[in-house]
Formats: sequence, structure tokens, C-alpha cells
Amino acid sequence: MQAAVPPPGVYVPAVLFFKENEDFDVPAIKSHVLRLAQGGVTGIVVQGSNGEAQHLSHDERKEAISLTRMTLDENGFQNVVIIAGCGAQSARETKKLCADAKDAGAAFVLVLTPSVWPGSMTKENIIRYHREVADHSPLPYMVYNFPTVTAGIDLDSDIILTLSDHPNIVGTKLSCGNIGKLHRITSIKPPSEFCTLAGVSEVLLQGLLSGSAGAIAALPNLVPKLHMKMYALYQAGKIDEAMKLQAQLGQGDWATKKAGGIGAMKTLISKHFGYGETYIRLPLVAVTQLSGPYVDKLEELIASEKAL
Repeated sequence: MQAAVPPPGVYVPAVLFFKENEDFDVPAIKSHVLRLAQGGVTGIVVQGSNGEAQHLSHDERKEAISLTRMTLDENGFQNVVIIAGCGAQSARETKKLCADAKDAGAAFVLVLTPSVWPGSMTKENIIRYHREVADHSPLPYMVYNFPTVTAGIDLDSDIILTLSDHPNIVGTKLSCGNIGKLHRITSIKPPSEFCTLAGVSEVLLQGLLSGSAGAIAALPNLVPKLHMKMYALYQAGKIDEAMKLQAQLGQGDWATKKAGGIGAMKTLISKHFGYGETYIRLPLVAVTQLSGPYVDKLEELIASEKAL
């Protein structure tokens, strides 16, 4: 029997806030989760790439999920979905992370392809790995394609469609940003059967027009309401209006990357929303001083967000 598919919509891989000693800044984490939920997002990805998952211990990863679920439930957001990033470099460890995710309150898992030995990750081995972990995952399983963080390994549509036939593999996140690939998948597996999500805001509407279920994207960390406004315009059939807002989100996506990525987002959140510090775990570097045209674009978007 096919496992449940994630609901369509906009998901955000939440950034994670630390104290100066690198312990969790629990009040800031809770404030961020609450603001995202109040912004209307469909779900939150915990310990994704933007949540510095690779910098966390097993216990910390589990704690981050529990803290997110608790915050949502305490504030009446029981319907906000949690997807847990569970990728690791071995099938054994990934299976453990999937089990931990269920215990901590996640609804779905999102798994990267291992990349320490990219030469060994043939098509056959990639398929074998994801099937093996999905067989053992107690939660419905999503395949995460992000070549930037997997030594250039880029799953093609043939691999993803092959994996989509597994009864516990219910979706994919395409951070490659390849709309052609997304469309090939959705033309064969509609969102009711397999949840194909764009992985960046800059192709959110383009993905929806090509049959996607939505997106998991970093920019909603700053402007969740703007993303949900664009999504609502799309659902209402107001494509011209949606495209105008999509253009702004595309500019914002690019500006976030150029301004400093995770570090820049933390600094802007601290400055404009009044919680969290700029601390980040090495080898990433904090971005404490922000200026220039890319920052101006992001602050313009934040002003629009606050006006909603």
C-alpha cells in the first residue's frame, strides 16, 4: 500500500539559532517556528541544509524536531507538517535518523544521497541505497536532490521516477532547480501520487505551472507571507499577478545567496524580527555586517512582508 503523500504547498527549511557557546537558543528557535507558522506555511523542514543538519549531533537533531513539534502544538498549529532531514553517509545511520524523526514528531523524512564516495554512486547504487533506507523508514520518505551539497551528484528524472514506484517513497525535493526534470516527473506522477517540490523560490511558480506540489525553499525564512500570497494567487488562477510577485521572490532568492546565505538570513531575522543571534557553526561563517544592493533587495521584501 502506498504511504501518505505530503500536502501541497510551501515548506520552509528553518534556520536554527545558537547561543555564543553554540548550544541551542531555544527561545529564538521557538520564536522563529511560530513566526513561520503564523506566516501560513504548509510545513517546516527541520534539520535541512539551512538548519545546519550536518553540524548537529544525533541528539541535537532529534531535539530540534521535538522542539519544533512542541512549539507548533502549543500554539494551535497542529496541522503544520514537519519534514525531517535525515540524510547521512551510510544507510545504517540514515535508518537511525529516520527512526529518531518519528519518535520526535516528524511526519515525513527527506534524505540526501550519500556523497563521500561519489565515484561509487552509480545509478544502480543510488537506487539501491534509497530503496534500502525507505524499506526501513517508519515514516514516508522523500528523495532530496541537491547537487551542491552532494559532490555534484545530480539524480535524473529516470532515477527519481524509478524510486517513485517504491510504496514508501512519496516525493522529492529538487534543489537542482531543473524545471525540465520537474515537468518530466510530474507529467508521469501527479502530486496526488508523488509530491514533487521545487527546491528554490526562484522557480516556485514555474514549478507549479509545470505540475509541482509547491516548494521547499529557504527564502520563506525571511518572507513566508509573501510566498503564501503568491501561492494563493496561483490557486485563484491570477497568474499575471502571481508572476509579478514571483519575479520579486526570484530576485530575493538570488540576493540571499549573494548576501551570505544562512548567515545573512540569521542576521536579517535578528535585525528585523527581534529574535535570534548571528552565531553559526564552523565551517560556515557568521555575516554580522550587511550592506549593498542585495541586502537592499531583501530589506525591500521584508518591508513588503511586514505590510501584509
